Amino acid sequence: MVISTEGLSFNFGNQQVVKSLSLQVPEGSIYGFLGPNGAGKTTTIKLLLNLLKTDQGSIHIFDQDLRNNRIPILSQIGSLIEQPAIYLHLSGRENLVNRALLLQVPEKRVDEMLELVHLKEAAHKKAGKYSLGMKQRLGIALALLADPKLLILDEPTNGLDPNGIIEVRELLIRLVTQHKKTVFISSHLLAEVERMATHVGIIHKGEMLFQGSIKDLEAISQPQIQVELNDTVDAANFLKKHGLTVTDVNDECVSVPFASKTQMGEINTLLNKNDYTVYSIRKVNKDLEKLFLDITQNA
Repeated sequence: MVISTEGLSFNFGNQQVVKSLSLQVPEGSIYGFLGPNGAGKTTTIKLLLNLLKTDQGSIHIFDQDLRNNRIPILSQIGSLIEQPAIYLHLSGRENLVNRALLLQVPEKRVDEMLELVHLKEAAHKKAGKYSLGMKQRLGIALALLADPKLLILDEPTNGLDPNGIIEVRELLIRLVTQHKKTVFISSHLLAEVERMATHVGIIHKGEMLFQGSIKDLEAISQPQIQVELNDTVDAANFLKKHGLTVTDVNDECVSVPFASKTQMGEINTLLNKNDYTVYSIRKVNKDLEKLFLDITQNA
């Protein structure tokens, strides 16, 4: 585990915002840290970066205790908290050169980072003229300059248009698959996290409600049979009379819990024999957004 916490807690005055949190972030993963506003995501990230001191519990990063190994651990972490800290009057390249001097990093890394985040052609353009997506990519380049093993990003797609979101997503996937980084990303854009994350943790009111791989998350959801047909309300009542549980009805579809392919065929035959026109029938899994709502609303 690149990040491992046990019993991590933090209070702002009398308000407990992180409650006995146990994080397990595997090496080489894109870990999506999810939760509604005020869930404790940013506070947790500040604890991981030693920007806040822990009240209770332990933080181990790269198998080392953060409290006793702060400098060697933080030297291997790159971070971006919401908006990147860039000088708008400097070019993208000048921003990176400035940071390289501070970190005592060879200047050749600057050109490597510009290439990596696809900003080479805009290297000499003032950062103030960059689009939001370009600014975020420059922020990630700044975070990667010292070649860290772990990248911690707090809402990196905040305020981006669809093109900017795609740019950042593709960059993060490349960092993990081609450059062997581990990425820890907090976000409220659930559909976006679903497209790139390998693992997720769902936090609500400071508590971890679910943690595991995307496959683990899908496994806890009941797959559904979704039937697109004419007269959905009448068909739903018909299926109920035949002992089936109807979980959702709208103008186009009826949904029932999936048990087997045989059951799906039997439902199709039953509807056809009773003069319902079935346009399509398929097995569907809940998307991350629906799972997230199920988990947080039942907490």
